[in-house]
Amino acid sequence: MEKRNHYTAEFKAKVVLELLSEESTLNQVAAKYQLNPQMLSQWKSDFIKNAAVVFERGKDKTGKLKKEMEEKEARYQQIIGQQSYEIEWCCLAH
Repeated sequence: MEKRNHYTAEFKAKVVLELLSEESTLNQVAAKYQLNPQMLSQWKSDFIKNAAVVFERGKDKTGKLKKEMEEKEARYQQIIGQQSYEIEWCCLAH
């Protein structure tokens, strides 16, 4: 069974940007990096499809992260409160 290669996002971006520069054909870039031309074509398609994300404001992502952190903090405070109660109860029982 053949082992699948996993490429970093940085590598994929580098290869796609080289392809988009139009100095080389898809097959030439694929041969240069020993990649399947169909895979490279898919990377290019994904890159172009998601290019607008670069220009979106980070508010949604920041807001989501802030909400997640607040939920975690509330949960941790609940756990600490429960443990404090249990410790207090154990001390009174002995």
